[in-house]
Amino acid sequence: MFGVERTRTLLGPVDPARSAAVASPLVSAHELINRAGTTGMVAGRRRVRPTRRLVLAAGTLAVAVGAVSVLRPLDGPSPDVPGGPGNAAGSVLVPVSYQFDTDPPEAGPRLRALAGTIKDAEYDHLGGRYMYHHMKVWGDPVMTSADGRHQVAFVGETKVWQAADGTGSQTNTQLEPQYPDQESRDYWQRNLDSRPAAGAAAAPALIPLPPMELTPPSADPSRLRELLKVEYGPGAASKEVNTLYAQFVIPRAVRAEILRVLADVPGFRWRGQVTDRAGRNGLAVTFDDREHDAQSLLIFDPKTGELLAHERLTLSPMQISAYQVILDTAWTDRMG
Repeated sequence: MFGVERTRTLLGPVDPARSAAVASPLVSAHELINRAGTTGMVAGRRRVRPTRRLVLAAGTLAVAVGAVSVLRPLDGPSPDVPGGPGNAAGSVLVPVSYQFDTDPPEAGPRLRALAGTIKDAEYDHLGGRYMYHHMKVWGDPVMTSADGRHQVAFVGETKVWQAADGTGSQTNTQLEPQYPDQESRDYWQRNLDSRPAAGAAAAPALIPLPPMELTPPSADPSRLRELLKVEYGPGAASKEVNTLYAQFVIPRAVRAEILRVLADVPGFRWRGQVTDRAGRNGLAVTFDDREHDAQSLLIFDPKTGELLAHERLTLSPMQISAYQVILDTAWTDRMG
């Protein structure tokens, strides 16, 4: 199942509706499911110390906000760390604290400092025909029951091999869903076929990608500012940074300049050290869009400056919209 953000990320610059607003669904998720039949999924997550409970938002990718989020399985340790049980069904989403949870400082000086210290990534010394990305998305889309009391967030995994002319292949794997609380888990497991769909255990098929125009980002600051749409503010810039990192293998000089461009955008706040859903340590910045009651979160690798994760949340009430991690980026000559 594809949500708005995953679709737009994959389409990139050829998406004809990149700037379009996403309207609320006309029919509730529960009613749609009753009409369409059953659906199958999968999830699981690493155990961390929770600080407050997130409630998943209804609808697909609305604008968002909140704290860094991870999943805590209802039973057992994390599936994403050594010794974890794998994809444990029925995981519950809980947030973890930022290093600077209250009164966070401006992000500009710290982003500039990070830009001046980043090192080469492994792929900076490699080459290949295809840009490879391995990504995982939680909460895209999020659905709610007809009575508004029970939520379920879907989980998907994507691997993309794409050449400079846009051609290549990708695989999409639908995983088990996640739930905001035990009550929602019980409700949806009664009302959905939450078992993996038939054939889900088999290797996903390679889907061919058609030719498309791809223009890798340059380290020119003026071009990057235009590409990241900084004139529209930090929210737009956050989304465009995520799009770039999900599509291109970005060299060190460009990574550093992206950080400097973001440092000049008013509104980003420094959240310090955090842990993403893959268990990786990172440095986070957020932007609170009070007008739309939303927040955007970016997590960067402290050594290479790469984007590790992008989260979108709503502030009041605290509701997750979507969370994407980029698990791997590389150059390669082989697909699959």
